[in-house]
Amino acid sequence: MTARSWRDLPGWPDVDVVMPILNEAEHLEAAVASVRAQAYPGRLHIILSVGPSIDGTEEVASRQAESTDDVTVVANPTGKTPSALNLAIRAGSAPVVVRVDGHSQLSAGYVRRAVQILRETGASNVGGIQRPEPTTPFEQVVADATTSMLGTGGASYRLGTEARAVDTVYLGVFDRAALEAVGLYDESLIRNQDYELNIRLRNAGGIVWFDPTLSVGYTPRSSWPRLARQYYEYGWWKSVVMRKHPRSVRLRQVIPPVAVFGVGVGTALGLRWRPAFLAPVAYLAALAASVRATARPAPTAAALAVIHTTWAVGLLRGFVGSAD
Repeated sequence: MTARSWRDLPGWPDVDVVMPILNEAEHLEAAVASVRAQAYPGRLHIILSVGPSIDGTEEVASRQAESTDDVTVVANPTGKTPSALNLAIRAGSAPVVVRVDGHSQLSAGYVRRAVQILRETGASNVGGIQRPEPTTPFEQVVADATTSMLGTGGASYRLGTEARAVDTVYLGVFDRAALEAVGLYDESLIRNQDYELNIRLRNAGGIVWFDPTLSVGYTPRSSWPRLARQYYEYGWWKSVVMRKHPRSVRLRQVIPPVAVFGVGVGTALGLRWRPAFLAPVAYLAALAASVRATARPAPTAAALAVIHTTWAVGLLRGFVGSAD
């Protein structure tokens, strides 16, 4: 079976599940077990790309590979996610490649359904809902913030209800031929490498397809510093992708920095000219409306403000840093 002909052949194609792993000793066995629980009707092979860890992850991964023939371990010396993914992809040969992260929880039948969608749509990449699974009150606040309209900008993988072609999807299930044709993941990108890869797939004439019947659970950030760092890094690396692909810029990506700038300028000017306070008041009103139906409106609004501010600062510093 070749990667270019699998869609036209009967039966279920082989699947490689690629997993970038770093410091996951406590959770690795459960992560592998959750993939096996998919009960995919074809051959499914799990490839763990393991970075230098300090918790014994390498030993746990080796035991997984020794105890079964459906797991392969490859070393990822840099520990970086895009490098891990590329090493794992190159270590396999299946015509379908499924990305799964260390703490991901795939919905029942995810792999089977994604393969069906690839075949039916001819897409290069398919994905579904990014489903938050909070375990603490703070994580619930973050989940509420990131699944609100102001926290997502209308991104399909957060709030989508209609199957359709989109700009990007969460994680992804790929046609290997399309993935290899565009050169796999850009290893210079620590963050935002998924979005950038999907830009190249679309530029090459491929379809990136969202289907809400697919979902992947994840754990939201567990503290204010971690949330702030996450979105600062998102903003910084978004600036890199914008420079690489300026035509990929969308309105929803421009709104947060414009809003934050407007709040800052409006507050400063408002001390001398009262009408300028309209900008921060309008922003606060938008936050209030967005979180009105949540269990904890005040902290959820605060989380949104942190997300917007740190993302905007990261984006700005990324652009300023590129000009130095």
